[in-house]
Amino acid sequence: MTSQPNPTILLASASPRRRELLSLTGLRFTTAPADIDESVQPGETARAYTIRLSQEKAAAALPAARASGAVVLAADTTVADDDDILGKPADADEAHAMLVRLRGRAHQVITALTLIDSVTGQSVTDVATTEVWMRDYSSAEIEAYIASGDPFDKAGGYAIQNTAFHPAEVRSGCFSNVVGLPLCHLTRSLRALGITPPSDVPAACRSLGDDGCDLAGAILSGML
Repeated sequence: MTSQPNPTILLASASPRRRELLSLTGLRFTTAPADIDESVQPGETARAYTIRLSQEKAAAALPAARASGAVVLAADTTVADDDDILGKPADADEAHAMLVRLRGRAHQVITALTLIDSVTGQSVTDVATTEVWMRDYSSAEIEAYIASGDPFDKAGGYAIQNTAFHPAEVRSGCFSNVVGLPLCHLTRSLRALGITPPSDVPAACRSLGDDGCDLAGAILSGML
């Protein structure tokens, strides 16, 4: 359990989406992006890769957290198509190839969260997996979406919350996981450290069942 009743969270990420989602908890937080090698190791599964990166990001941010006694929060999100890991597209051609590959099919989005209390050293890692179904969008829609510039900082080359493109829907699991920070799993991990978020996150996200996560997704899709 944390030695502080209301510690500051140090978010080891530069993602504006993660900052926005974390702000819904009402917790005080600062950011300090972690710079690590994100290369996939030989034979590494998508789940193992995602967990390893979240833990390495948390470890990289820990020295900065110790100065203030903060709790580190690191996350890594991976888009997995069967056994293949789809990262952020490097250019328009790669974004096009990813979107064509995923079109009209299901894939998985995996986010691993790692929290470390810099005072006690206690750590928690949790993993959320969401099944996402991509709609059968047209080639013209793909080109317009790429031209918007939105795919290039997102794993898999898309943002589920993009209302103009509206690429996908969640079939099972947590909606906010696909955005980059599964609030339901974050709440569980925080409580394992003795931290209760002061705000509803929203309330449905406290349920770890699929129905709760889906309801939370309906709420969040109107907020992000």
